[in-house]
Amino acid sequence: MINIIGSNNSIFNQIVSEIRDEVIQKDSMRFRRNLERVGEIFAYEISKTLEYHEKNVQTPLGVAKVNVLKEQPVLTTILRAGIPLHQGLLNYFDKAGSAFISAYRKYNSDGTFNIHADYMSCPSIQNKVVFLSDPMLATGSSLVLAYKALLKNGTPKHIHIISVIASKQGIENIKKHLPMENTSLWLGAVDDDLTVKSYIVPGLGDAGDLAYGSKL
Repeated sequence: MINIIGSNNSIFNQIVSEIRDEVIQKDSMRFRRNLERVGEIFAYEISKTLEYHEKNVQTPLGVAKVNVLKEQPVLTTILRAGIPLHQGLLNYFDKAGSAFISAYRKYNSDGTFNIHADYMSCPSIQNKVVFLSDPMLATGSSLVLAYKALLKNGTPKHIHIISVIASKQGIENIKKHLPMENTSLWLGAVDDDLTVKSYIVPGLGDAGDLAYGSKL
């Protein structure tokens, strides 16, 4: 299931426009906060698809029957660009477990690159609902690598892939390598092209650098 939040008119698109805007991007604090804000909107939309059960809540005047989450998801993100998006999800799923995966592009002399994962901190995901977030779904290689790394800690019941901007190529890569019968994609927008260095066009640039500064 592919859900493109930006395909309908909402305040979500106003925030995404700021995330893309090269002038507003110069304020790294604003950029991080905007990623966090869209994470909160993704969290709300995904929450509608989860399982709930009825709970009796004692108020000062009686007992209220309220539907609450049946179980908490595990929120997973890819360092470092995914941290603000993860925080937005965590703001709403504040009792959820968290997992972090360090993945990076290792460039070769000919300009090509391979994706490497160096570190993972993760609870058990056996039969859990897992959120896997990364602001950019370019080639999809980082998310596929992260998913395979997660399987060392169990087999999830369902996985929600969350990205602000995706490429068509990245979506196809996810569909090829992940079990689509229990995978949902939640995207802000889908762009058509990738550069020769696999950056999304028009995209927004390097999310990690914009959030936390350039790297060597």
